[in-house]
Amino acid sequence: MNKKFLLIGSGNFVNEIKPALSGLALEIEIANELAHIRSKLKKKEIDLIILDGDSVKDSLPIVQRSKVNFVVLSSKRNIQSVSRARAAGASDYILKPYNTRELNLRLSAVMNDKMRVSCIGGGTGLFNLLMGLKNVPGLIPSSIVSMTDDGGSSGRLRESFGILPPGDVRRSLVALSNAPEVMNEIMTYRFDRGSCFTGHNLGNLLLTALAKIKGSMSNAVSGLGDVLNIQGIVYPISHTKSRLCALFEDGRIVKGESNIDLCRNRPSELRIKDCWHEPESKCDISAYSSIINSDFVVMGTGDIFTSLRTNLLIKDIRKAITETRAKKIYICNLMTKPGETSNFDALDHIKEILKYLKGDCLDHIVISDNNKFSRDSILRYSKKVQFPVEVGDLREIKKITKAKIVVADVAHERELVRHDGEKLKDVMLEIIRKEG
Repeated sequence: MNKKFLLIGSGNFVNEIKPALSGLALEIEIANELAHIRSKLKKKEIDLIILDGDSVKDSLPIVQRSKVNFVVLSSKRNIQSVSRARAAGASDYILKPYNTRELNLRLSAVMNDKMRVSCIGGGTGLFNLLMGLKNVPGLIPSSIVSMTDDGGSSGRLRESFGILPPGDVRRSLVALSNAPEVMNEIMTYRFDRGSCFTGHNLGNLLLTALAKIKGSMSNAVSGLGDVLNIQGIVYPISHTKSRLCALFEDGRIVKGESNIDLCRNRPSELRIKDCWHEPESKCDISAYSSIINSDFVVMGTGDIFTSLRTNLLIKDIRKAITETRAKKIYICNLMTKPGETSNFDALDHIKEILKYLKGDCLDHIVISDNNKFSRDSILRYSKKVQFPVEVGDLREIKKITKAKIVVADVAHERELVRHDGEKLKDVMLEIIRKEG
C-alpha cells in the first residue's frame, strides 16, 4: 500500500518537489492555507508531512499538534532554524536546494523508520566503518568528513585551486559506492608520472573539477555521489578552509595536519597539550542536521587528533553531538601513533574525547581486544614505534564515563593492522539491537 504524503507549501514549492518524489511509492496531497492544512490533518490518513519552511507562515504549530511525522525543507542555513524544527518535533531538516537522491534517502529513512547513523571522522578508519555499514538493511549511513587535510594530493589541490581538501570525502564516496568496480578503480587511481599529475589521485581531480563547476565542495560531493550510486550520504563537516594547529608539552607549536601527522623534528613521545583551527572552522549546516536528527552517532576509527579531534574543535559540531538524542558511540584506536599518541592506552584516548566534548555524553565505547594481534604484526609495528592500544584497567575508565564498554575483536592484520568493516558492523548491529 502506498504511503500518503501531505505537501505544505507554496505552488512553486509543490511544483519543484513533486518530480523529485516520483521514485517513491506514495500518494500526494497538497495544502497551502492554514484552514486547508487543518482539514487535511483531521482525516488522520497522512503518513508523512513535508513542510516548506520558507512559506505558509504559522503552520509549524499546527503540524506539531497533529502528531504526524514531518520533515522541514528550508533555505535557512542556520543552527537556530534546525534546532527550532527539531524542538517542534520535526524528524529531519533538509536544506534547499536539495539533491534528489539524498532527499529520497532521508525521506525514506523517516517514512520507513530506518536507523540513521552519522559517522564522524576521516582517513582509512572511516572508510572501513562505512564499508561495513553500507549494505545493512534498514540502516542509512551518513559520513561526516574532516576538512583539514593538507598533505599529499589533497594539500596540493587545496593550495592550487583554493578548494576544500577532497581526499577524505573521496574515500567515503568509494566506501559507500554501489557503482561497478571499474568506477571505484578509476576513483582510486593515482598517477605515477607526468610533472603536473604525479601523486594526484584521479578521484581528487574529479572532485576538484566538480567543485569548480558546481560552486562548492558540498555540491561536488553530492554530484559524484549520484554517479557512484552511493548507499548513504557524504557531508563535508565544514566549508571553512582551516588549518589544524597543535601546541605540544614543550611549548612548540606545529601548524598543518600533515606536519602534526608526520612527526618530523620532534620527539615521538612528546604529547599534544592543545589543538585549534586557524581560522576557526564553521560547521556545515547539513552535517549539523544529520547529527542532530540521527539515531546513532559514531566517532572514531581514525587518528584521534588529525581525523577525529579536528572535527570536535568545531563548536557547533560539539553542540550537535551533545544535544542530539542519538546514542553516541566512540570507537577507540587500534595502535598508538608516534608524535600524537605515544604510550596512550584506551583511558588516555577516552580522556581526550571527553575533553573536547566538554563532558561525558558517550553511551558506548568500543575497544579492540588486542590479544588477537599476531606476534609478527606487533614486531613489525614496533619498528615504527607503534604499539597496540592497551585496554588497561576498565575500572578507571568507568570512573570517567557512564558509557557501556565493549571489548571485542574488531581488527584485521592482512597487510596493515586496520579496523575490520565486517567485524565493526557486527558490533554495531549488536549495540543497535540492544538499544532498539
